Amino acid sequence: MQRIATILLAGCTVLALTGAASARSTPAQLKLHKTSIGTILVDRAGFTVYEFTHDKGKHNSCVKISQCPTAWPALTTSGKPLAGTGVKRNLLSTITLAHGVKQVTYAGHPLYTYAFDSGPAQTSYVGVSAFGGSWYAVSATGRAVK
Repeated sequence: MQRIATILLAGCTVLALTGAASARSTPAQLKLHKTSIGTILVDRAGFTVYEFTHDKGKHNSCVKISQCPTAWPALTTSGKPLAGTGVKRNLLSTITLAHGVKQVTYAGHPLYTYAFDSGPAQTSYVGVSAFGGSWYAVSATGRAVK
């Protein structure tokens, strides 16, 4: 998946353009990747997926916060998401966003990517506080990895 980030420094405005926010033409797939903070869920391309502590239940609260979906796009899918080796299929599901877009959930947590990750399995943004909550990686059991 191609990720493009454009940063406009005039007025400290940040604009991110990413293909992750639009519905995928193939089902999303979650895999596991070993990192320095533990084994975490990553998307098909190997990029870290995050949970947002501001979300309550199976509800994406980021979508209603100005600029949040630009920085933290929902992990979307067309069809049922796929579980890679070690990912628990029974914890994998979706919720429906506006316009019928399906967002992947794991253990009831809506999942996101970070638009400014520059490579697979990055963990430097794990634990960041932004938009009224914290962003954590997710383990195979569905727990936050901090």
